[in-house]
Amino acid sequence: MIKKSILSVGKRALFASVAIALLGNASATEFLDPPTMGTPKNITVYVAKKVVTMDPSNPTATAVAVSDGKILSVGSLEDLKSWTDKYPTQINRQFADKVLYPGFVDPHEHPLLGGLTSTSYPLTYFPLPSPWGKPFPGVKDLSAAIAKLKEYSAGISNPNEPLLAWGYDIVAMKKIPNKQLLDEVSTTRPVFVWDSSEHNIFLNSAALKKYITNPDEVKKVIGVGVDPDGSLNGQFLGATASPLIIKYAGKDLFSLEKVAKALMYSNDIAQQAGITTTSELTFGVFDIEAEKKLMQKFTSSDLTSLRIEAIPYAIPFVDKYGDQAVAQVQELQKLNTDRLFYKGIKFINDDAFLANTMKVNNPGYIDGHQGIMFYPTYQDFAKVMQPWWNAGFQIHVHSNGNEGNVEVINALQVLQDEKPRFDHRFTFEHLGMPSTSVVRKMKVLGAIASVNPSYFYDRAGLQVETVGSDRAGYPTRVGQLLREGVPVTLHSDTPVTPPAPLTQAWSVVTRQGLYTGNKKWAPAEAVTPEQAMKMVTIDAAYALGLESKVGSIEPGKFADFTVLAADPVTVPKEKIKDVPVIGTVLGGRYIPVTETKQPRPF
Repeated sequence: MIKKSILSVGKRALFASVAIALLGNASATEFLDPPTMGTPKNITVYVAKKVVTMDPSNPTATAVAVSDGKILSVGSLEDLKSWTDKYPTQINRQFADKVLYPGFVDPHEHPLLGGLTSTSYPLTYFPLPSPWGKPFPGVKDLSAAIAKLKEYSAGISNPNEPLLAWGYDIVAMKKIPNKQLLDEVSTTRPVFVWDSSEHNIFLNSAALKKYITNPDEVKKVIGVGVDPDGSLNGQFLGATASPLIIKYAGKDLFSLEKVAKALMYSNDIAQQAGITTTSELTFGVFDIEAEKKLMQKFTSSDLTSLRIEAIPYAIPFVDKYGDQAVAQVQELQKLNTDRLFYKGIKFINDDAFLANTMKVNNPGYIDGHQGIMFYPTYQDFAKVMQPWWNAGFQIHVHSNGNEGNVEVINALQVLQDEKPRFDHRFTFEHLGMPSTSVVRKMKVLGAIASVNPSYFYDRAGLQVETVGSDRAGYPTRVGQLLREGVPVTLHSDTPVTPPAPLTQAWSVVTRQGLYTGNKKWAPAEAVTPEQAMKMVTIDAAYALGLESKVGSIEPGKFADFTVLAADPVTVPKEKIKDVPVIGTVLGGRYIPVTETKQPRPF
């Protein structure tokens, strides 16, 4: 018996050693580090008509006990007596006729980029909401877009001030702008037009002349457009070319005042949608040190109401730190707080769904073009990711087109073959146009899908003309993903679409579009309301590695709730998107949506 016990211990130790080796430098506790709690001094019990917990052992309740920003216990008032009889307690009944959900989680947003674009001069095809007033109604054709740009230019008193407009929809406008088109707006004022995917930026001649002082170098970058005469044509297409404009013109386009307004915009529109935890999926894309300070200031302010997971974008870190990039990103984790988490690393493989620049093959786009891929082969892509994989990082990859998805899954196969890992949570971000074979292989290799349902609920009616009805309709294959056992979550990728978890849930349940009537897009991909609500709470937290902190209403987690007028699971499924969000609770602090309806200094 003694020998057997010793052998058993030895086996366990050996297995633990092997597991740690396979995981790289990341241990299992990286994902399972709950908030610490002390002895409760004062307890607040929130009483509700219904509490939906996302805890399968205790799925609903009517009361939640909170102390020091964290959840003590969940159940009925009677169930909580073991706590409330022992410690000073306040019973809060302001939600007695409301429904509490775990605070919604958006696992793919861009608070800084999204705020900067959305607070620029709007040029969107679809209506663009504002947390502080009326929505922008949208422009419906190219002539209306040019007229709106001229109107904006005429309203700027300083003739040298750049004009930055955002939201131009390449598919809807049926034309990619160039300097000749934008020179119709002005030949003297620098004009910048950012497209709706935020992957492409277009400049007029004045902007090119003022800001691109090294055209021969710029022409070498993938996606930079050149006219037959060898001059720049004003098109900066894709995730390698468009950041050049931020590099050269960012100081003139983005003042500190604009940055502050942008972050408050992102905070308020997310809060009004019921979001308490969000993400920044391209941390460092502008300026690493400046963004560190902004994230710290934003998440330490009582004016804001979000927790943020900041996921560094690999390219700027490699460009700045070279071989020390991995170590520098690991250093960021020392800055983590209860409201700011530095985790993971981000790559971009192919380009944008909205702009038809994603890499599509077999059968390709209807007009015959193929899109943009940023790595020659999947082996090249795997090689770039390898140091981060070996260091134990969760890797997030922007992947859209069907050929792009194949390259990413093959790269993941290479990584797993060379260094197998458990619980790596390699995440396909967007997964725009996946094949059934890619979805199955995602399950085998342990990948996660973080998808953007606006690809069909906003875009399907437009994309039909470029990729066909079938491929326009089945982006967000959530039904098949769940059937295959792949973890799935929903995101907004703001500014691609405004944060709207209830609209996202409605769309994957009904498979309807917002602008295409009662037509259902790939109805076989529909899921249940219960499944959809998991995707914007606990499954979204899982995709960020934060499921021990947020995403469900369980003892020990942060007291983050979304306050709703009704339960999205019990209303008619057509009404899920219309359930009013009353407010949010962040760490026990209640913020009604009325509090974020006006801009505030940050």
